[in-house]
Amino acid sequence: MGAAKPVVLTVETIVHSPVESVWEYWTDPKHITQWSKASDDWHTPHAENDLRPGGKFLSRMEAKDGSFGFDFGGEYDEVIINESISYTLGDGRKVKIDFLRKDNDTQIIESFEAEETNAIEMQQAGWQAILDNFKKYAETATVR
Repeated sequence: MGAAKPVVLTVETIVHSPVESVWEYWTDPKHITQWSKASDDWHTPHAENDLRPGGKFLSRMEAKDGSFGFDFGGEYDEVIINESISYTLGDGRKVKIDFLRKDNDTQIIESFEAEETNAIEMQQAGWQAILDNFKKYAETATVR
């Protein structure tokens, strides 16, 4: 990134599920592969997650028709179980996710530094779409 201060975008939702379940769905690779996509023509066929400070994570995101794919990964800076996750992406951008207990629901607030290639609105919409897919998955899945 350049010398300018990065633009920080925020997406959020309320998941009608307890924080302990939400945390498992968010962090377990067997669940990540089920929800981590912005649209139905994409999928995440592979995910790895070493959930600890200094641990690395990687999700392979691909168009289902095979036309495009990329690795989304980075390293954890801070992990507070059932409360928050902070990490640095491979390109140096910072992300922070808060999981706030609201009785039997969980509010997720995800803030991330925008990258400089794609329009801000597109990044905001893409991250929100992935979060919306997570909400749908978390509200209908059964912890296994």
